[in-house]
Order: sequence, then structure tokens, then C-alpha cells
Amino acid sequence: MSKKIVLLPGDGIGPEIVAEAKKVLEAVDAKFKLGLKFEEDLIGGCAIDVHGVPLAQSTLDRCKAADAVLMGSVGGPKWDALDSNIRPEKGLLKIRYEMGLYANLRPAILYPQLADASSLKPEIVSGLDILIVRELTGGIYFGEPRGIRLLDNGERQGYNTYVYAEHEIERIGRTAFEMAMKRDKKVCSVDKANVLEATVLWREVIQSISKDYPEVELSHMYVDNAAMQLVRAPKQFDVVVTGNMFGDILSDTAAMLTGSIGMLPSASLNQDSKGLYEPVHGSAPDIAGQGIANPLATILSAAMMLRYSLNEAAAADAIEAAVGAVLDDGLRSADIFSEGMKKVSTQEMGDAVAAKI
Repeated sequence: MSKKIVLLPGDGIGPEIVAEAKKVLEAVDAKFKLGLKFEEDLIGGCAIDVHGVPLAQSTLDRCKAADAVLMGSVGGPKWDALDSNIRPEKGLLKIRYEMGLYANLRPAILYPQLADASSLKPEIVSGLDILIVRELTGGIYFGEPRGIRLLDNGERQGYNTYVYAEHEIERIGRTAFEMAMKRDKKVCSVDKANVLEATVLWREVIQSISKDYPEVELSHMYVDNAAMQLVRAPKQFDVVVTGNMFGDILSDTAAMLTGSIGMLPSASLNQDSKGLYEPVHGSAPDIAGQGIANPLATILSAAMMLRYSLNEAAAADAIEAAVGAVLDDGLRSADIFSEGMKKVSTQEMGDAVAAKI
């Protein structure tokens, strides 16, 4: 039985890195006889150029019908002047919401070969393995009312609404606890309950859920302290669960612990484990088309796709092992390059990983 994957390369470096991930997927498909079938479509700025919107209904329908979606990145200065309602990023928010992708899994794993590439001392980050579980379809990014309004005194005011319902907190909380049960059985819930009522409720619901997981050690931390602790003593964390905005910020912070944001994959899952898989980094328009982007985060996102949505753990393991082997060989893209290593292009890195399969 074939497995249908929709590829959404998007903007900037997206087409370059997705091409390398597809190359690696084709290699594991040939080895493990997975029956992968690929379709390609548009999202973000390139979709605006063709369809006038960042996500066409036909694209959304195709993604909903697929077994999984692998995306590159969206956005760039070409579309910065557009109305906020049709900006490229709206396409990403829409696909997350319409597909019910409420659980965003962002692993921050330091490959031992890259310990010196981290901005922190090797002894602080060596052995790092954190999973950030970010709620993805609620919170301030989706809350209503929102907008920019004109006050009586003629001054403009921007406003957004930070809102969470109990069921939204409970489902992401249970995802975090289930993940923790397969790891080191520790969950740190990050909130701002000292000033935000929405996160007072967040803390109460997470605390209530914890009773169903007596083996898991639960702790709570304010987001400002969590940001500090990530760079002070990151190995204290196992699974971190938090809301949409806080998770967005903290996962990018965690990215730099691993040496480069170009190393971080992510998975966004719905209740049926269908998912959208993408690198944590953005479209990097300043290096687009130069062949120097790091494709490893996208390749590792493809491995997560095989594991979580397609139930092909052996193939996922093979990709992750191949990435490790390539790093062992001293191959480095520009963002993780150090003296004594071999600098390679985007395509060369993809070729090397595919060859290791």
C-alpha cells in the first residue's frame, strides 16, 4: 500500500532543502520498500504569486488527503509589504489550524560531533536531549479579538487575545506526558501564571492531568526563568510543555544549544497522528539560491515523519544514523563548519546522507 506525501517547498531556501530531504526519502524508500508517493504544491509567498493567497483550498484538500506533509519554509522580503491577512505566514497558520495540528514536537538533540559548534561550553550541552511540546493551534496567535484599532484620541492601538480552553490544555498536556513516559519521565510545564490568568488555568489543568501519570515527575516554571535555565543548565530538562507563543520562543533558544538552528526538525500532529513536518528555521532569504543552506533539519524532519505518521521506525532510524555518520566523516554545511572539517554544499550534504542509507 502506497503512502502519499505532499511536499510544500515554499519560499527562500525551502525548495533547496526539501529537494535534499526528498532525495534521502527516495533512498530509504528503495531500501525498505515503503511505497512512498510524492506530490508537490505551493504554500507561502510562491502561492500568493500564483493563487493570490498563501494557501489555496486545493492545496489544503490535497494535504488533508495525504498521509503526511513535508514543508520547507515560508516568507521573505518580497511579500513583507502585503496586507497582514495574506502574508505568507498566514498559509502556515491556516494549514496548522485546518488540519488540527495542535501538537508541535521540537526535539533539541546535540549530536556529539557538534559539541564545539554550540555557543555554550561543551560540558554544559554535551549529551543534550530535550523535547519541547508546543501547543500549536491556540493561544495568542489565534485568539480573538485581534487587530489594530483607532482610539478616540486618534492614536492607533494594536491588540491580541491570549486565550486557552481547558480541552486545548488537556490534549497538549497528555501528549507531553505520553512522550515523557517513553523518555526520562520528567515534564516541565512553562507558563506565566504570576501575571496571566490564561496560564493560571494552564497550570491547574496540567497539574490535574499529572495525577494520571504518577511515574512522571512534574515541575512548573515561569517562561522568563525557563529561558534563563535553557542557557544556564539545559540538561535539567527532558520534556517541556508550553503554549504557542512561549513554545515558539523557547524552541528557537534551544536550537542554538545544538550548534545551529539548521539542525532542528519538528513535527506537528493532529489527534490521528497525521502531521506536517518542517525544519524549525525560516526561509533565510539572504542565502537562498546559493547552495549553502543546511538541509539536515529538513532531512531529520523527514525521519520524524516516517516515525510518527507512517509508522516506519526502521527507516527513520536509518536516516538519523546516516546523518550521524556524515557528521562523523567531518562533512559540514556553512552554519556548522569549523576548522579541520570539510565544508559542503546543500546538495553535497543531501547526497552524502542518501549515500549512507
